[in-house]
Amino acid sequence: MKKQLPLMLIFILTIFISFSQEKSAEGKIKYTPAFKFKDGIFLNFQQVKNNSPIPKSQIMTTIDYNAFDFYDKLLDNKYITIYDNLGVQKKIDVEKIWGFSDKGILYININDEFNRIPVFGSISHFIANKTFQEYDPYRYQYQNSRYYYNDPYTTKTVMIQYILDFETGKIYEFNVNSVEKILIKDPELYEEFSKLSNRKKKKLKFVYIRKYNQKHPVYFPKN
Repeated sequence: MKKQLPLMLIFILTIFISFSQEKSAEGKIKYTPAFKFKDGIFLNFQQVKNNSPIPKSQIMTTIDYNAFDFYDKLLDNKYITIYDNLGVQKKIDVEKIWGFSDKGILYININDEFNRIPVFGSISHFIANKTFQEYDPYRYQYQNSRYYYNDPYTTKTVMIQYILDFETGKIYEFNVNSVEKILIKDPELYEEFSKLSNRKKKKLKFVYIRKYNQKHPVYFPKN
C-alpha cells in the first residue's frame, strides 16, 4: 500500500486539476498561437489576465496614434497621462507599467526595458537584457612605466532568459529550479521531471514548459 499511495495521490490530484480547468474555462476563450491581445497599456498583471489594457483612445499624448513606433515613443518618457474609465486624468510612472500589447503581441516591462514575450502560455518564456556592476579590486592600468589604479567597478549587460508564471504573475530566471517551482503544481509532470538526471533536466527544461502549457492552457474572458 505504501508504494501505491503516491500514485493514487497523483491520480486524484490530476483529476481534480482537470476538473478545475474545465470549470474555469466556461465562457472563456482558450489561448492559441492565433490569439491576439488587445492593443494598449497594461498597468498591472490583472489587466493582462483580463486582456483589458488601457487603449490608445484613453492615452493623452501628442504622438501620432498611427505611428508604427507609437509605444516606443510613448514609453520613452518618465510618465504618461491617461484617462481612467470615469474620465479622470491620471499621471502614470512608466517604470510601474507592467507592459503593453502592440498589434496583438505582448511586451513585458523588465530591467527598465520592454521586451516581447515570444513563447506564451501558463509558463511564458522571454529574453531580456540585464545590466549590473562587477567589482574587480585588482584593476590597474600600466602607463609611462607606472601602474595606475582604475575604478574597480565595470558595467556589464548580458542577455537573461526568464519565465513568467501566468497563474501568479511571478517572474523567474529560466533555470532548473524555477521550472521545478512551477511544475510542482502538476504532480505527474513534476514526478517525471524529478526523475531525470541534472544534465537531462537542463537539456529538457524547455520541453517540460511546452508539456505543462499543453496540459494547462490559458483562458481569457470573452470581452
